[in-house]
Amino acid sequence: MKLFNCTHCGNRVFFENLSCERCKRTLGYSAEEQTMLAFDVNPDGDWYRAGAEGPAYRPCVNTSQGVCNWLVPFDSAHRHCVSCRTTHTIPALSKPENVGYWAALEKAKRRLFYTLIELGLPVPNKLEDPANGLSFEFLEEVDPKARVLTGHDEGVITLNIAEADDAMREKVRLSMHEPYRTLLGHFRHEIGHYYWDRLIRESSWLEECRALFGDESVDYAESLKHHYANPKADWPLSHISVYASSHPWEDWAETWAHYLHMVDGLETAASWGLHLAHAIPSGPALTVQPLDPQSQGIGQAVIEQWLPTSQFINAMDRSLGSQDSSPFVIVAPVVAKLDFIHRVVHAARRGDMPMSFVPEVAPVPLVAATA
Repeated sequence: MKLFNCTHCGNRVFFENLSCERCKRTLGYSAEEQTMLAFDVNPDGDWYRAGAEGPAYRPCVNTSQGVCNWLVPFDSAHRHCVSCRTTHTIPALSKPENVGYWAALEKAKRRLFYTLIELGLPVPNKLEDPANGLSFEFLEEVDPKARVLTGHDEGVITLNIAEADDAMREKVRLSMHEPYRTLLGHFRHEIGHYYWDRLIRESSWLEECRALFGDESVDYAESLKHHYANPKADWPLSHISVYASSHPWEDWAETWAHYLHMVDGLETAASWGLHLAHAIPSGPALTVQPLDPQSQGIGQAVIEQWLPTSQFINAMDRSLGSQDSSPFVIVAPVVAKLDFIHRVVHAARRGDMPMSFVPEVAPVPLVAATA
């Protein structure tokens, strides 16, 4: 992610900030301009840009709920920002803890949307585009007999809000022997299934995809059943994670998630001016560069940029007593899969696929679960 400065006083500000610590101006993120903007707010609640001219905005309606800091163009018919308008079901807010879970989920989703928008990928709303749109359903499991499973189905992405409980998520991570489990990771994985449908399923990429990831037509339920009973011992030879070896769809989604990790991670490192004097033992120094979205391939960037950067991140994690942020080993077959995903995204960005955005129409209602 890029670095941001207050557009009024120039102070360093961060993606989740609601106000500038120096000048106390209200902050909001513009997806259209891809930057944080500073505002003066008058007693009537109107927002006026501070320190820079440009289009007028108003806050996402969820700002008043304390769960969003994104902006809506002033002349838009929408009340929700581009991220919040894809959230169609939230848990019952009568439970105080659910407000915090909802906020954490939206926070992670905004980071997902930041990267998708920068990559030039569409994020249409399912109520506006039923065939191709997205719907996020944040559900609470209130009956042990009716489990809420995180997953994707034809553009509908369901997340169990218990994943926003750090203690619960860590308990599940340990019980499933997973080295990595985060909210943002869930979002990046599930959106990978959505883009497989949009970019691969009926495209000319399908055969090359099968050559790399496997034939997705094999029985999904049986594959998962076999995986949980007897996971492949040799998965590190060709997959980014053990779960990726369960079925070609999961291999795609896990690798897609890692591609987004890499895109955002390298942009963040480059924005901070990360320079690694000892990136490779006895090798040249490295000044980290972001991935070029226009490049024809990224195989060398994965090896020369991302591997040393992720190793540095893990070394810092260990120095601070945390678990590795990037507990992945990237072997040659995974590099080829990452490169394939990049080429698919690059083609979509060029407009070689039917990925057009849906025009803004009526505001999207937000539904709260009654349970």
